[in-house]
Amino acid sequence: MPIIIKEVIDKNELKKFVVYNIELYNKNPYHVPSLVTDEMMTLSRKKNPAFDFCESVYFLAYSGNEIVGRIAGIINHRANETWNQQYARFSFVDFIDDEEVSKALFDAVEKWAIEKGMNGIQGPLGFTDLDHEGLLVWGFDLPGTMATTYSFPYYKEHLAKLGYVKDQDWHEFHIQIPEGLPEKHRRVAEVVQKRYGLKIKKFKNTKEIWPYAKKIFQLWNEAYKPLYGYSELSPRQIDYYIKMYIPMLRMELITLIIREEDDSVIGIGITLPNLSTALRKTKGKLFPFGWFHLLKAMYGKGKVVDLYIVGILPEYQNKGINALLFYDLIPVFKKLGYVYAESNPELELNTKVQSQWLDFETKHVRTRRAFIKHLK
Repeated sequence: MPIIIKEVIDKNELKKFVVYNIELYNKNPYHVPSLVTDEMMTLSRKKNPAFDFCESVYFLAYSGNEIVGRIAGIINHRANETWNQQYARFSFVDFIDDEEVSKALFDAVEKWAIEKGMNGIQGPLGFTDLDHEGLLVWGFDLPGTMATTYSFPYYKEHLAKLGYVKDQDWHEFHIQIPEGLPEKHRRVAEVVQKRYGLKIKKFKNTKEIWPYAKKIFQLWNEAYKPLYGYSELSPRQIDYYIKMYIPMLRMELITLIIREEDDSVIGIGITLPNLSTALRKTKGKLFPFGWFHLLKAMYGKGKVVDLYIVGILPEYQNKGINALLFYDLIPVFKKLGYVYAESNPELELNTKVQSQWLDFETKHVRTRRAFIKHLK
């Protein structure tokens, strides 16, 4: 049957767009589904404040009455201004192993981008850095994390045939939790704490962390600003993410580094129990029992902890502040029984972040790639 591309125009079709990913990977043991409600909110032009400066389009590919692929097109005007470019982004891309399907999807999103005046398209990239980024191109035999998506190996082959080439890579690592705090980290942590007038800030409950919530995301803006494709979070986005993420955090797994003289946040270490197995059990649904699997994974015993956000203000980078974060977190990890940490994606060229693992036993386990294609 011929492949028909349809633009998503209502909430019912948007749900089909979101659920298709879960259906396509239903029998894949490495796929970690997102919650449908979260994806719907991200893609909603009414609910996601990214649409203050973004626009998007969503396409579904049909063969007869069967959905066989999906793709989103995004234009982040703020990012284009920041990086002095006229690029669209592709995202939320999935398709069966049929070149006619992948070509029809990318033809549709490229045509949309050209009509919008764009001269290039890159991705997979979302509205912000807190959305999923990169296509899995190596390391297909392990489950991912909550912050990443799985891709069948044939995806990258289809993109290459469609003229897409490498733009940037991210690497992911398994980091062995040491039996004790490395002596080097102990020495450095004690020195920098005194030298710069810093203190470690811990929290017992959400109420205690709430006054620091905006400071955390303001630091995120400063620390991640120079990185590939970054789009600075607006005040409305910060409020949106505070409401979304702060209530779900586990307090003992959060460490802030505070400058004592003014109580400003100069370093953050936000880690979470690995939720991959629990998310697979939910199959994208929080109710009726999905919440139970997630709650059990969040506060039960596990071997893996995810390094969700680790960031240092630029003026304090390369001064040993990371040692201070792990000076606090490693004993917590050991107490809770974690064996290794998932680094989550790190840009291949970001030597600053990679250098923090030099004193640990690490293993490169996955590579993700952002592709680019210049449009005529």
